[in-house]
Amino acid sequence: MTMASYYGELAEAVGGGESKYIPGIFESLTDEDEARLLLAASPPATAAELAEKTGLGEDKIEDMLDPLFKKGLLFKSRKADGVRYYRVRHLLQMHDSTAVMLDPPRKMLDLWKAFMAEEFDDFSRKLEEVLPAPIIRVIPVNITLTPKTHILAFDDVKNLVDEARSIAVTPCSCRVIDGACGKSLEVCMQFDKAADYALERGTGRELTKTEAVEMLKRCEEEGLVHVGDNRRSVGHVICNCCTDCCLNWPSVRTGLGKFVVPSRFLAVVDEERCVACETCLERCYFDAIAVAESATVDPEKCMGCGLCLVACPEEAIGFDEVRPEDFVPA
Repeated sequence: MTMASYYGELAEAVGGGESKYIPGIFESLTDEDEARLLLAASPPATAAELAEKTGLGEDKIEDMLDPLFKKGLLFKSRKADGVRYYRVRHLLQMHDSTAVMLDPPRKMLDLWKAFMAEEFDDFSRKLEEVLPAPIIRVIPVNITLTPKTHILAFDDVKNLVDEARSIAVTPCSCRVIDGACGKSLEVCMQFDKAADYALERGTGRELTKTEAVEMLKRCEEEGLVHVGDNRRSVGHVICNCCTDCCLNWPSVRTGLGKFVVPSRFLAVVDEERCVACETCLERCYFDAIAVAESATVDPEKCMGCGLCLVACPEEAIGFDEVRPEDFVPA
């Protein structure tokens, strides 16, 4: 098999077989032996099994495991009988794990940037068409809400922090790759197993719960939207997303809306308080607000993030609960 074939096969394995750029990303991070190891690492295998599958010596395999782990291409599964290793499983996981590696090659980041600019919207559209349920959901801002029912655990960033066993923060993979917006970089929060992974790789630093809540508040002030895993349990991450660099928003642009879904809440405007200053207009990522004599909110576009609430100088915007208490993320 030629080198190009190795990288093409790896790209195919993560769902990027049609991409002009994904084979080059693998090539920028691996040599031929490392590529062979990655191809062999599915299903998960021990170092001895990988040596047998590749024909490479076990000592050579052992020397390659940690560098590939730190590059974000190889993951560990710890079992009673020892550690098994498996390659990165899909394109989104690869995007997030490789971009935040220590000292990432500039060539790799440039290839990711080209992929995001030229190919990701189409990839996202195809992914949405086959998704059984949304992956990501917007989480409301870190403020006191007065909904018709109590705030559910997965709708409350403070609860997500309080329930976490461990917390780490890493750079935002999207802004490492692009970063044209100039927003804060080190704001991607990892919880529990994801935090353990980031700390072991050296790509994250540990946060106390107080530090995590303070960081969330700063993100809201900066105009970043909280998003997390679309499930009831404490999520692996809380991303704090900007409007232009982040990979979550093509779902909104395609109109399919199956990758990211809104929170349970809808922004509502008190017309008597509103002075039509347009501050909220500047804060909304989703073109959900229009301003004439007062601001109005389009319920079909509002994602319930609450950034407009944080910035309104007249406190003219509130939240209304638009999904029932028993709403369960799919």
